[in-house]
Amino acid sequence: MPVETRYEHGVLVIGLKGELDHHAVEQIRDRIEEQLEEHGYRGLVMSFRNIDFMDSSGLGLILGRYRTVTEHGGKMALCEVSTSLRRLFEMSGLLKILPVYESEEAAMAAILGA
Repeated sequence: MPVETRYEHGVLVIGLKGELDHHAVEQIRDRIEEQLEEHGYRGLVMSFRNIDFMDSSGLGLILGRYRTVTEHGGKMALCEVSTSLRRLFEMSGLLKILPVYESEEAAMAAILGA
């Protein structure tokens, strides 16, 4: 699964693409962890704009990164979530602990305290 990563103002922005299933999650998790360890844990934004499918292992990926980032004093936000993914996040209780924003810019602003 292709993953775009970039840093803006000390915040790691992840652009996920394709299918987020158990086959892709391990590789993505490792890449995100490497980036966070290298550049710091100030914040993490995960964009779901180009996700076609996600199963429960994707929820595990999100929750695991949330735990890692918050344990290091950082903040995390999700953005550009489709209606079907939003329902999945709602049913799983994810929306009770993680904010979801319409755009990357709004998620970045929230993490940076703007």
